[in-house]
Amino acid sequence: MSSDRVDYIAPWWIYWLHNFPHINLRFHTIDKSFQPEDENYQQSLIFLGCVAAAGLGLNLLCLAIYLSFLCCWRKDEDEESKKPNSCCVTWSAVAAGLLTCIAVGVGFYGNSETNDGVYQLTYSLYNANNSLGGVDSLVTDTMGNMRTGLQQHLARLDEIFATRGDYVQTLRFMQQMADNVIKQLLGLPELEEAKVDLASVADLTSKIEYYRWLTYLLLLILDLIICLLACLGLAKQSRWLLTTMMVFGVLTLILSWTSLGADLATAVGTSDFCVSPDKFIMSQTKGVITADIVHYYLYCNQTLSNPFQQPLTTFQRSLTTMQIQIQGLLHFAVPLFPTAERDLLGIQHLLNSSETSLHQLTALLDCRGLNKDYLDAMVGVCYDGVEGVMYLSLFSILAASAFTVMLCAIPRSLRQIASRERDYDDIDEEDPFNPRARRMGSQSANHTNMHSFCSYSSSMGSQASLHPPAPTVSNNAPMSEYMNQTALFGGNPRYENVPLIGRGSPPPSYSPTMRATYLSMTEEQNRHLGSDFQA
Repeated sequence: MSSDRVDYIAPWWIYWLHNFPHINLRFHTIDKSFQPEDENYQQSLIFLGCVAAAGLGLNLLCLAIYLSFLCCWRKDEDEESKKPNSCCVTWSAVAAGLLTCIAVGVGFYGNSETNDGVYQLTYSLYNANNSLGGVDSLVTDTMGNMRTGLQQHLARLDEIFATRGDYVQTLRFMQQMADNVIKQLLGLPELEEAKVDLASVADLTSKIEYYRWLTYLLLLILDLIICLLACLGLAKQSRWLLTTMMVFGVLTLILSWTSLGADLATAVGTSDFCVSPDKFIMSQTKGVITADIVHYYLYCNQTLSNPFQQPLTTFQRSLTTMQIQIQGLLHFAVPLFPTAERDLLGIQHLLNSSETSLHQLTALLDCRGLNKDYLDAMVGVCYDGVEGVMYLSLFSILAASAFTVMLCAIPRSLRQIASRERDYDDIDEEDPFNPRARRMGSQSANHTNMHSFCSYSSSMGSQASLHPPAPTVSNNAPMSEYMNQTALFGGNPRYENVPLIGRGSPPPSYSPTMRATYLSMTEEQNRHLGSDFQA
């Protein structure tokens, strides 16, 4: 037995989590010992989940107050006041994106660490289950060989050696040794129930861990997608995308606080177990395996004697005595009874196989193998497992903070989008310098011109020509002023006194196609006006 074996020592975060207040739903402090069957202990873990639920309620209340204040705040904002608000929204989006990326990174690490710890636990449980199954199989096979195979050989030899009383007496002695071996094997603890318990625990743990890992993976991907779509909506100023992401943000906020409550309860409960796991194991194995055997495997030190040493030693001595008796019969009885050689060799082969099983059984029953599985399981649960759950708790806190900032930034962005659209609608659509009017003009320039030509033609009673007629010259018409200016200044009108329609170039916002059309119309109109004036 190795004297430099490393014992299990709980890490510092186990004691930190174990010192969390354990309060039941009646607000009474209870014992911190790990007692999953106790109702008060279960309520103390539920209380931790209720604390997270209270945090969720407070978070949603603060968001509701903020949104109510934002909706009721209707003061007018000038251009200088809009710029800081836009920067505030931008920096809020940047902060939410960074927090989400950090939270997702922490979440992936914590999810992987937790999965590694649970995998190490299940691997140790399966390995210990195989060891216990090997012990049970060796004991069953050895007892079967002694009860059936050995007795059959001894019965046939008893008939062969019927005339020799000394040989028959040797056979009786060997039968007593075989019964002694069976008695020692029956004295070993029944491990079938312990083996079934370990297998069921490992299977259940593996199934739960798979769904837990998959759930957190989907939650991490969902957080990342919502953050990216929200940033895209802020960049493109998309109202429907921002509204949709706001709904999903509230849902993800609820999931983050829910996962925080589950992680907190799991971490505290597991820490209570990891503080003194041997105490809980002793209570669970009571009535299944004796206390000295459990102590032997849990601590595995030189101060504890092997509880299987005496049965195994008796087993070994009985096999050695039987082999000596068989060797004597082979040497002295076979020359007199040649037909007995086959059964004697069969017994010798059976004793050799039993001795091999004895060595395997001794190795499996040694404390070092099962104790190593126990230590590996504790390291997997209390080191990697609890550490991963703590990182998942940090992920939940960071995700809740990120989506809180995001839910504060999105309404302000929606309000700015609505304000811009409202200011945009207040602009006169007939203004040629209005961006909307320019867009409408560029899309329907040809259609507008054709409509004007047709209206002029229909007013003249003729639709054969698309050229508009010259308007009637009057003293009040702007065109009279235009002609007067032309006559006074030698045909060069003063452009600051000429209406916009009479100028030779369109506004700079017109497209090249509209400009060419407009200039051709202007030249045609001036030609008609010049002929009417001369007439």
